Amino acid sequence: MPSPRTVTSGPELHSPKEPAEPKTPVTGRAGSVDAPGSGDARLGLGTLRRAFTRASQRASGPGSEEDPGLLRRSSRFLFQSLRRRALNDSPAADQCQATAVPRVTDGVGRQLSTGAGPEEPETEAGKSVADLITERKLLTAFEQLQHLEARLVAEKASHTFEQDPTGFARRAMDVCLHYDGLAAEIAAIVRETLGPDGVDAAALAEVAQVVRAEEEAHPTSPADGDFLRTPRRWRQHWEDAVRRSAQERVQQAGAGQAPEVAGGASGLAQLLAELGGLVRRDLQKVQLEVQPAYVAAGFSAWEVYLRAFHSAVAQRLQELAHDARGCEQLYILLDWAANVYGSPNFLGAPDLTLSTEPLPPLLAPEVWARLENDYTSFLETKIASCFDGILEQEQSRWKDAEAPDVIQGRYHTPLSVDVHMLVAEHVKAARAISAELEATTLKICARELGLFVPRFEKAFLESEAVNELHLGANINACEELRTSLLARFPGTFAELEKPLAATICTFQKQLLLALQRDVQPLFRVLCTKAWLTQDALLPIMEKVLAFTSQLELVVPARAQEILQEVHRYVVREYLAQALRPQERLRGVERMACSQKMALDAQAIDGTFQRLGSGATWLGPAIPCVADILGETYKEDIQRHLETLIRSYPDIRRDHVLAILSLRRLGHRRNQRLLQHAQDLLRAVAKAGDSGTHGRRVLFQEIKVPPSVDMLMACI
Repeated sequence: MPSPRTVTSGPELHSPKEPAEPKTPVTGRAGSVDAPGSGDARLGLGTLRRAFTRASQRASGPGSEEDPGLLRRSSRFLFQSLRRRALNDSPAADQCQATAVPRVTDGVGRQLSTGAGPEEPETEAGKSVADLITERKLLTAFEQLQHLEARLVAEKASHTFEQDPTGFARRAMDVCLHYDGLAAEIAAIVRETLGPDGVDAAALAEVAQVVRAEEEAHPTSPADGDFLRTPRRWRQHWEDAVRRSAQERVQQAGAGQAPEVAGGASGLAQLLAELGGLVRRDLQKVQLEVQPAYVAAGFSAWEVYLRAFHSAVAQRLQELAHDARGCEQLYILLDWAANVYGSPNFLGAPDLTLSTEPLPPLLAPEVWARLENDYTSFLETKIASCFDGILEQEQSRWKDAEAPDVIQGRYHTPLSVDVHMLVAEHVKAARAISAELEATTLKICARELGLFVPRFEKAFLESEAVNELHLGANINACEELRTSLLARFPGTFAELEKPLAATICTFQKQLLLALQRDVQPLFRVLCTKAWLTQDALLPIMEKVLAFTSQLELVVPARAQEILQEVHRYVVREYLAQALRPQERLRGVERMACSQKMALDAQAIDGTFQRLGSGATWLGPAIPCVADILGETYKEDIQRHLETLIRSYPDIRRDHVLAILSLRRLGHRRNQRLLQHAQDLLRAVAKAGDSGTHGRRVLFQEIKVPPSVDMLMACI
């Protein structure tokens, strides 16, 4: 803290006990001369001017409003008082007013006569009031000013200045200027409080004492409008000084740097980090050093400083928000406001407490809403770009023919991890700001992922990487997205169930198509004469086993679905070949065909049971047809047909015709069995049994166009 300063100047106010120097008349700018022989003591206005000027410069930084304000206020009060007095006194007073006003308005730099009156009180060691202010003995200076004010008011009341209103104006001006100099020194002390020189606790205590003393001396405005006894409102003046000091300190952080110039988002982050550190250090200093100094004098400073810094930070942050551009800068601002400055640990020490009363929002609601809207707009573009990047990475792996990794016994592709990280990163960041921003971010992620899934499916199917390995990996990835995201965010991501399930189904069909291309030609040998003497089913089942071995690396739920589809495909194609045989089997060959079909049915069923297929409902299909084909007691054929129809409600009249044509039972029996089958099919459909087996589609996909032999067999 700067040491008190002693200023030597021209003639000053001295104690009446000391010999007064001869007084020389001083010519004013308006041509008036101080009255000779006015032997009263003076306030030391020459010293006051220099002290007041220096104090004002210390109290106000560049561009401050402090410098001319105090002088203008005192001059205005004095001018109004003079006008009232001139109008109320004799006409001769008009001339006095005409000469007095110029001296009042520009008399700051002169020694003014104090007029006639009693001697001034003795000051400390013969020092003038201006010297006391300069040495920051504020309370002593105020007591002297208060005494001079009281004497001047008493003289005015005793009509001492009836014939010399200009003399009263000069002395009143002296008092007012010294009051203003004292106020300027208070502002200077406040401004220096947070400077690098440390805290002068004694000076702060004296500031508090002077402010309280002035409030006690001038509790209310006088009824007669006397400006000398008007409350100086130094507490408000002190609060304004605190506010200006906080604004100056806050503006020092990153002064002269624009965020877009200073490294974009990194520059803005550095600026805010510097701002946060400065505010934290200053508030710690206020609470640990400044506040105790004021409290000792019965003066509370913490709330005033806290609100001043809060207001200054809010103003600075709104300036930065106006210039912020891009998703990163907007998020840095929102995050700093919500999580850094808004943190209960912002002051950095658990024993430092914030205000017991809620502070105003750091950012105005409309500014905060605009920042969030701008952030979400940029976020939509950024998330869409991130999904584009994920797709490009996948396409690069497909182009390079990179085989998918196997992690923990499953085919693995980075797709699911990349999407999960993308969603988690942005949702977590938004949650740190507000619940509303988190919900908005979730919606953006869900919408963009819903658009990404069909794009990913199309790009993959058009690539050259469509094989069992990549299909299995992509099925795993989509299934993980479907289950994990829906479990974590059931409300927002529920609409992704359909597109993800549709993509998984498409990839499953592609897997089955690969198997069908390899196996389909092998079914043509079935139900022929050559088939009766060889194991034509073995190569089919070997390919099935090789295919299903790949399913061990697919997620169990989807692997089971694919296995059941393979099971259904084998049974369906076997029946399709049996219902449209390339060769007609009669007599012994027909009986051998029935036995062969029964053995094949056992092999198929046993194999898929060992593989773990849950499609046990497929088991009776081939044996029922084999029983009809080899039944020796014709009356039991109807019972076998009933079992087949009840087990597979999707069977149709054409299928029954194809099965009966294999036996050649004759026209009348065929008509009776066909009619019974139709009645049974209608009864099953009416009873709603098809709902029980709604997903059990087998015969519906078997095409059996009527042939001449079939028609002849039924006529």
